[in-house]
Amino acid sequence: MCNFLKNLCFLLFLSAFAANISHAQPIAGEISKKQSTSPHILLEPKNNMTDILHLSDSKDEEPNIYFEADELISDEQNKTVEARGDVVIRRDNLTVYTDKIVYFEKEDIITAVGNVRLEDESGATIYSDEVNLSGKLTRAEMNKIKVLMRDGSKLWADQFRKKENDNKVMHRAVYTPCDFCEGESPLWRIRARKVTHDAKNKDVNYNDAFLDIKNVPVLYTPFLSHPDPTVKRRSGFVAPKFGTSSYLGSYLQTNYFLNISEQADVLFSPTFSTDKGVLLGGRYRQYLQKGYMEFNGTYLNDDTKGRNSNRGNIFASGRYELSDLWVFKTNLDYVSDNLYLKELSLPKNDQAWLPSNVSFERFENRDYAAIEAHYYKLISYDLRVRNLSEYERLKYNKPLVLPLIESEFITNPDEMGAYYKNNFSIASLYHSGGAQSQRATMINSWNLPFTSAFGEKYKLVASLKTDAYHIEEYQYSLNKKDYNGNPVRVFPQIGLEWKLPFVKATETSRQIIEPVVVGVLAPNGGNKPDKIPNEDSQDVSLEDTNVLDLDRYAGYDRNDNGSRVSYGLNWNTYGNIMGRTSAFVAQTYQINNQTSFGANSQNQGHLSDYVGRVYAAPAKYLNLTYRFRLDRKDYKLNYNELAANVGTDMLSLYASYIYLQKNKNASESLAERKELYTSLRARLTRDWSVSIYNRQDLAHGGGSLEHGGNIIYEDECVTFVTTIKKYNSNDPSLDDSYEFSFTFYLKTLGGLGS
Repeated sequence: MCNFLKNLCFLLFLSAFAANISHAQPIAGEISKKQSTSPHILLEPKNNMTDILHLSDSKDEEPNIYFEADELISDEQNKTVEARGDVVIRRDNLTVYTDKIVYFEKEDIITAVGNVRLEDESGATIYSDEVNLSGKLTRAEMNKIKVLMRDGSKLWADQFRKKENDNKVMHRAVYTPCDFCEGESPLWRIRARKVTHDAKNKDVNYNDAFLDIKNVPVLYTPFLSHPDPTVKRRSGFVAPKFGTSSYLGSYLQTNYFLNISEQADVLFSPTFSTDKGVLLGGRYRQYLQKGYMEFNGTYLNDDTKGRNSNRGNIFASGRYELSDLWVFKTNLDYVSDNLYLKELSLPKNDQAWLPSNVSFERFENRDYAAIEAHYYKLISYDLRVRNLSEYERLKYNKPLVLPLIESEFITNPDEMGAYYKNNFSIASLYHSGGAQSQRATMINSWNLPFTSAFGEKYKLVASLKTDAYHIEEYQYSLNKKDYNGNPVRVFPQIGLEWKLPFVKATETSRQIIEPVVVGVLAPNGGNKPDKIPNEDSQDVSLEDTNVLDLDRYAGYDRNDNGSRVSYGLNWNTYGNIMGRTSAFVAQTYQINNQTSFGANSQNQGHLSDYVGRVYAAPAKYLNLTYRFRLDRKDYKLNYNELAANVGTDMLSLYASYIYLQKNKNASESLAERKELYTSLRARLTRDWSVSIYNRQDLAHGGGSLEHGGNIIYEDECVTFVTTIKKYNSNDPSLDDSYEFSFTFYLKTLGGLGS
């Protein structure tokens, strides 16, 4: 009996049936249903036919074996031990069920016969009529095996053998992830006369492999080899990409992956086109002990008349933890001209500016500090066509911020709960047109939160902001005079916030009503707009997100001067099982109606417009967010934003609408904006779905900005996506451009995309 139990450790080599596999592609991931901007197709590791070849031989100490059987027979004369009935053997995470097990001690052979079923906790199940092991478990044979893997994939083989050198061989193997009924053939399958695992070189080799579509062979290869599942990365070719475009003509992108080390790799992605020759492309990435770096870029020599002959782009990013407190981050983006990214459908092609920055950040408890540098490149072709003078002005005055230093230090609360917050900011900004400004800002504030016995919530804030500037070649827009000097500002503020939440609970829901009042005391004027340029506070808009803030400006160059009282009402309701609805509305009363923020945000007079938002998700089939700004006099909408998703998985509609009134008070007049985006998605059957979308400019002279759709077929073994899109650009060279792409993907195997 002891010998019998000892030799039952043959179960060891079966424990890796459910191990994942890396395919011929060296990088793991999941293919996107959308058109990929990546230069190669990414695959997610899945179970497939090579799993059966990757059988581990553990060198660790063997775990205990638990054995059950209806009957046990020991034959001392023939040196055999036989177990019959409902035989169950459990070892670690593997369970074996069979009708009978026989151990032949003289031959050192173990045989499991009759309805052999092996189950792994990961979900894989192996069926066989007979399993034989010999040579002290160095050799194994299984006949007529059937494997059901955890993802539903299936594998059959007439024979499986494991040799003494740990090599494994399968004969007449068939694999498919597709579901099919008895008597029918799967949508696709792979057949191979012989599949061999070379344990030493970690290779899986196929002989006479076929890809069948509905039992019809469509692809044959006499020999195929790829790394086994233990190989995470290896140099080799990745699936190519092909297509056609009005700029490149017909093209083919080839991809070669070079594995430098476990932490570094290079992807070479040259694209051969009929109209523009060779487009060079590539990527380098490396993971460090405490960070990473990645470089992506392309280069094209374009001899078309009127174009820059040397065109290209570089996108670089990185992050490194210098210590437990300091982190270094960088993002560097460069492109040769403003049409290059769009013409090649490269990432970031729809951005107006390409920002580049370098920063050192420090985090410690509640304190924060950062040293940064920023550079911006204008690539907006829409602005160039719509307002050429503004485009030229911005292009001529491209900003460089070096350095930008930010810090925030918060003390621990005292016995009353009060704490101090100290902010320091230093910025040096240079325009390519010649204007320069250096700023040093310090904000010291004392904060006291307090909750009364009645449930009222108070917060008292007293702050003092001090600014010192050095200005060169600044020209104020009203007097057109150059200014050079060193202006200084001191700006005190006191704010008090009061809230009183009222809660009502029932058996099915809870409601919270919370009135809010914020009072601010601050001096009038003092912004000195004729001496201090507005570099970081251009985006001025009264919204539901800032109406109750002490300082409603996003930056430091403008102070939110003048005393005011802001008041609003918050309402929330929550269902016990599902659903939430909330609403908020607020308004500001300004003591002095000539404040800078009020004028820039189009709020003339003492009372501001009404701002608010509504959020509703009462059920799974409805999700709505609505934000607005109502004119205080005639209640017309000055700002209107809606996003709604209605429907189920079978049929859903998404719509978003934005309306922004023309701002005549901004430094550069902003045109009225009305835009509607709608999309409809319908699942026609279990496997077929279709979606369409349209982005419409509703302003005067507008029209469709972009529209398109896709058709998707997806089941358990195949994904096919066809996408078509028309983009209507303001740029004549890009007007009426179409994009068409398709992706065909055999799950667990690979695919092609254009």
